[in-house]
Amino acid sequence: MLRIIFLGTGGSLPTRNRNPSAVIINFKGELLLFDCGEGTQQQMMRAKTGMMSLSSIFISHFHADHFLGIPGLIQTMSFLGRKEPLTIYGPEGTKEFTEFFKILGYCNLKYEVRGVELSPGDIVEGKDYVVRALRTEHSIPSLGYALIENPRPGRFNRARAVGLGVPPGPLFAKLQKGSPVEVDGKIIMPEEVVGAPRPGRKVIYTGDTRPCEEVLEASRDADILIHDGSFADEMADWAGESMHSTAGEVAALAKEAGVRKLVLTHVSSRYTDDVEPILKDSKKVFENVIVAEDLMELEVPYRPD
Repeated sequence: MLRIIFLGTGGSLPTRNRNPSAVIINFKGELLLFDCGEGTQQQMMRAKTGMMSLSSIFISHFHADHFLGIPGLIQTMSFLGRKEPLTIYGPEGTKEFTEFFKILGYCNLKYEVRGVELSPGDIVEGKDYVVRALRTEHSIPSLGYALIENPRPGRFNRARAVGLGVPPGPLFAKLQKGSPVEVDGKIIMPEEVVGAPRPGRKVIYTGDTRPCEEVLEASRDADILIHDGSFADEMADWAGESMHSTAGEVAALAKEAGVRKLVLTHVSSRYTDDVEPILKDSKKVFENVIVAEDLMELEVPYRPD
């Protein structure tokens, strides 16, 4: 399973139908939260994501609309009896902010909350995946993140194995795990019956940013690019001044990177009632694009072999 749930898709201001930024990824039952705007825990309840399987929070930057949901979330998990540690990752300042989150409201947390500061290029290793920090371009220190699934084993050629005399059963499993087997005095190597490793899935989350080279390179051949798409192209001057992106700019980046699907988020309150200007500008350049909505879910399938 690799499921993306958009908990908050609004820009700097919440609206009646968009919470501030928060995206949760369910990776094989483990929950990874990217940004945690105000009201995120309620959105998790509405989406029925659960909380206790949350292992990490990745903060893109410390503008309030991207982190104000953390104090309430960590306190709620404490009230619910959480014991497992939680790690908050982010750019410079993360350690200090984490200590502030822990003492806010005189709540005696019943589990450990750690703050870890990352720099562009740093890697966080998980089970069957890594998260790589990316340099982004915003008005304060900021990071984006690339969730990259580990390569999958190649496809097992059952017919080839049988043809080489390998009986179905435990020897099949050994070959699939990369170990040679012996059959009638003959050594069968895994590469004789197992294809080349297959790429895992890749999801990019940018947080707030201008289109930039680092995000472009990280997004090459990505399955999903979740990018700041705050404005329609007519707001290009303000997008540049505020260090955000227009839909057309992001679409051009997605096209150059060969992204499979583009999802625009951090939608300005200007488009509360109508996101068509954003969608129209992006589709002029890149067809496979959608504008995220709160509580929208996406399953990320494996690529065809």
